[in-house]
Amino acid sequence: MAEGLRERKKRQTRQHISDTATGLFLERGFDAVTIAEIAQAADVSVNTVYNYFPAKEDLFFDRSSGIVHRLSRFVRGRAPGESAAEAVLRELREQVEAVSPSVGLMSGYDRFLTVVHGAHTLRSRLWHIQHEALENLEETLRQETGAGPDDTLPVLVAGQLSWVQDTVMAWIGRQMVAGRSPSEVSRETLVLLDDMEELLGEKVLKYAVRDA
Repeated sequence: MAEGLRERKKRQTRQHISDTATGLFLERGFDAVTIAEIAQAADVSVNTVYNYFPAKEDLFFDRSSGIVHRLSRFVRGRAPGESAAEAVLRELREQVEAVSPSVGLMSGYDRFLTVVHGAHTLRSRLWHIQHEALENLEETLRQETGAGPDDTLPVLVAGQLSWVQDTVMAWIGRQMVAGRSPSEVSRETLVLLDDMEELLGEKVLKYAVRDA
């Protein structure tokens, strides 16, 4: 279904406010910028900002939904004969090899992380996003395998796969903050993924294999 004019204008307004806020946060830090200043810079009212972003943290993590559902999307999209872990490892390798901004391999990611590390509320929100992603993955694994509420395997596998993603993102973040190039970090992250795969047990690596 084609996007209507009203929906397109709302999407563009939301993106404009988000981009304006991000620029201010990167320039001055999260805590130093007020909603009123964002509204003025974006040429909208304060109420308009709150209509699109109920909390200030939402302006910074405006794409958190993609983070929350990313691992579940990888698992749901696994190929016939492929397990949940194999799908996650494959997708992460493809993104890392492509030097994709989706895993932080881009110029400016160090500035993004500097803002996060400088604001307690952003660090707290990031923890909640990661926890929500973990719970979402667990539920996806239960649905995909038909596991019952008392089955602990979805909890354990979700924890292991979340560890893989979080470790990759943390490693990339540290290297980018250190001033290294995305292509160099990409090559080393592929080696890291190989090392992590070796640490995963067979039960995790062969869990939730899709029927051929």
